[in-house]
Amino acid sequence: MVNHKENRSAWRRALLSLALLVCPLVTGEDRAMSEYQVKAAFLYNFTKFVSWPAAAFATTNAPFVLGIAGTDPFGKSLDEVVRNEMVENHPILVKRLRAGDDLGSCHMLFISSSEKEWVESMLAQLRRRPILIVGDTAGFAARGVTVNLLLAQGSVKMEINHKAAEQAGLEISSKMLGLATIVESGSTPKAP
Repeated sequence: MVNHKENRSAWRRALLSLALLVCPLVTGEDRAMSEYQVKAAFLYNFTKFVSWPAAAFATTNAPFVLGIAGTDPFGKSLDEVVRNEMVENHPILVKRLRAGDDLGSCHMLFISSSEKEWVESMLAQLRRRPILIVGDTAGFAARGVTVNLLLAQGSVKMEINHKAAEQAGLEISSKMLGLATIVESGSTPKAP
């Protein structure tokens, strides 16, 4: 039986976490968070605000694969953020991918800026697959990446290509959409 009070509380905590991530980066000697520590937390929090179709998983307890294509800017940050975490019944597995690796085995794929020359071919390979594709390079959302994380005025901001999410069969929470700039493929961003 679902406890709706606990469920609402979990959603509030997740929304607060996401809202805090949109705020400016914490600065100061002892509390400084790097850009990629914050972006690692964003990636984890996306798992709470995006729904994947059940068919995206081979089994009910198959791992949730979070892939990184190209140069890994996270270092240990991403591994630390997702350690012992689950997406529903799915343990999170971080994979660093190289040229030629199967990108389609991911549920979330972070495309590093080192791959900007190949982003269109990657997107073509993944078209209509239930994969949340995330980047952090100017123009990536307009090129078809689902979520783009950009540093602006000391804060990490989200751009979301909602049409790309729909084509992938992913459902993004209205709460997450409300915190983002909406971008269409081939267009300029529209502020929230």
